[in-house]
Amino acid sequence: MQEAQKMMQDPAFQAQMKKMTENPQFKEHMKKTQEVLKDPEKVKEMEEKMKKAVEEGSKTLEEVEKKRAELKAKGELPDDDDDKDNKEEGDKKQAATAEKEAEDDEDEIPDIPSLNIN
Repeated sequence: MQEAQKMMQDPAFQAQMKKMTENPQFKEHMKKTQEVLKDPEKVKEMEEKMKKAVEEGSKTLEEVEKKRAELKAKGELPDDDDDKDNKEEGDKKQAATAEKEAEDDEDEIPDIPSLNIN
């Protein structure tokens, strides 16, 4: 939570959010979202879709954890300590890559994908 607060206090993040919220596509999407949320039937439909997606995601995660446990039992996966070290290295590389991309794309407005709620 502290990381999120720290990020939101960052002037660069605030500038990026300002650019995004001033984007006409973003404004139009937010307007459409507000209209959809006024219709109780559509809200109910969206909730059902989200519940289904969460259930499917949870099921997939359980399957992955089972497979991971099987592979560990067979000795085909390293211990968690090694995984943690590898994850930290990967996180550092990913952060460095993201930082470089941010510098390259600093002046660009991010592409906002359209969300079909119907």
